[in-house]
Amino acid sequence: MAAGLIRVLLVDDQELVRAGLRGILRPQYGFEVVGECDDGAEVVDAVQRLAPDVVVMDIRMKNIDGVEATRRVRGVDGGPPVLVLTTYDDDEVLSAALRAGAAGFQLKDAPGEELHRSVRVVADGDAWLDPAVTGRVLAAYRAQDVARPAELQERVERLTAREVEVLGLMARGATNAEIAAELFVGEGTVKTHIGHIFSKLHLRDRAAAIVFAFDAGLVEPEV
Repeated sequence: MAAGLIRVLLVDDQELVRAGLRGILRPQYGFEVVGECDDGAEVVDAVQRLAPDVVVMDIRMKNIDGVEATRRVRGVDGGPPVLVLTTYDDDEVLSAALRAGAAGFQLKDAPGEELHRSVRVVADGDAWLDPAVTGRVLAAYRAQDVARPAELQERVERLTAREVEVLGLMARGATNAEIAAELFVGEGTVKTHIGHIFSKLHLRDRAAAIVFAFDAGLVEPEV
C-alpha cells in the first residue's frame, strides 16, 4: 500500500449506501474514495484504472454479486484485497466470498470507527472477520459436512504445532499484533511463521489461508 491516504474503491448498487460510506471513509480519517461502482461487472475495469489499495464490496447486488466480483478482482494480477460488506443474516454466502478470495467481512451497521479499522487492516494485508458473524460462518462450514480429503490432513501435517496455532488465529481474524500478544512472541516471529505457512501449504495470501483452515477443520465455531 502506498504511503498516505488509503485508496478505496466502493462497490454497492445503492447510492445511499455509497454516500454513507463516503461520509465515513474521508481524508481526515486517512482514506480517499477514488471510485465507485454500482455493479460487480464494472469492478475489474475500475481496479485497473484506479489502482485502489482496497475494495469495499457489497455482497448482494442485482447483476454481478459480490462473490463473483471478488473472484474477478482477485484474478487480476496484483489485484487489491477485498473487504465484503454484509448484513447479519447473510452468513450463508460469506463462506463463498472467502473462497472467492475476500480478505474478510464487515457488518454494514458497524460503527464508523470499526469500519475504519477493518479497512485499514485489510489494506495492510491482514484479514478481518467480524466477530458478530464469524461463529455462524464457521458453523455453516460444519453443517455442510463435506468429507475432508486426506490431502488436506497431509498438508496440515507439514506444519509445526506453533504454525497450526498461528493459522487458527489467522482464521479467526486476528492481526499479526494480536497473534503475537496471544502467543507471547514478537510480530517478526509471527510474520516468519505466516511465511512458512504460506510456503508449506502453497497458499498465496491470508484469505486463502483462512479458507484452508476452515476446510481442514482447524477452526471450530464458538457457541
